[in-house]
Amino acid sequence: MQLQTLGGITVPMIGVAAAAYLTWGYGFGWLDLGLLVTMYLVSMLGVTVGFHRLLTHRGFETTNTMRFVWAVFGSMSVEAPALQWVAMHRRHHQYSDAPDDPHSPHHSGPGLVGWLKGFFRSHVGWAFEPDPENLHRYIPDLLKSPSLRFANKMFAVWVVLGLLIPAVVGGLVTMTWFGALTGFIWGGLVRVFLGHHATWSVNSICHIWGKRPYESNDLSTNNALVGVVALGEGWHNNHHAFPTSARHGLEWWQLDLSWIVIRGMQAVGLAWKVKLPSANDLATRRRDPNTRPPLPTTSDAPIPDASN
Repeated sequence: MQLQTLGGITVPMIGVAAAAYLTWGYGFGWLDLGLLVTMYLVSMLGVTVGFHRLLTHRGFETTNTMRFVWAVFGSMSVEAPALQWVAMHRRHHQYSDAPDDPHSPHHSGPGLVGWLKGFFRSHVGWAFEPDPENLHRYIPDLLKSPSLRFANKMFAVWVVLGLLIPAVVGGLVTMTWFGALTGFIWGGLVRVFLGHHATWSVNSICHIWGKRPYESNDLSTNNALVGVVALGEGWHNNHHAFPTSARHGLEWWQLDLSWIVIRGMQAVGLAWKVKLPSANDLATRRRDPNTRPPLPTTSDAPIPDASN
């Protein structure tokens, strides 16, 4: 698993270096941009809409087919198999910013060295740590689904498919092997690299820098830049205050592309029981955004159920 994690992180970095070389020598065309953006949106929405708001928190309901499709799209991000991703994220909510949080930037020691260690651990270092024992206890609801168990088992297939699709499209459009190569690099490796760091920034940046307009019992923040690149996930304090909400950008100006997709699904009948905080909920949990809440120091929270 350690070697797989290392490969999943370093190979996209090699792809970025190759992309820089190819851009310098041969340019960056509209096809490259189209494949990069399209595959980024498909795989990242698979994470934000599928893994996160649908499977982890059940912010809305949809058909079994759509659950499977979203699980496949999320797997193309090369972050983790669907069930492992969900289990780890539910554990994060159980212990958010407490010592047992799987990727808190805090609790790594005092001073600049401790801060740097904490940032590195929350951003990428946690991925090299062993998984907690009995991680399956966080996902009893999802283990009942044969289609999700199948999607989880076929993780490697979806990863390869996510890398092959842009290569095949690039090759067919240009009718050259070079087009297939650049499609693989931009729509595959570079896209995975950017998606990784967008998601990891929610773990690191959005627990350090930003505004905290709501009570959330942790140090989660709203960060506008991460909100954009992570398709709405950067409104992280909003999310931790209202974890089952299908909408994270709770203000009109907080861009949340994932919510727009869910709202579109709802409009065509593919999403229902869409959860949103009420006006009273928002008013009740508002706090002074300039006041730093205390750092959680205990890890005695109960395991969240499928709707928390």
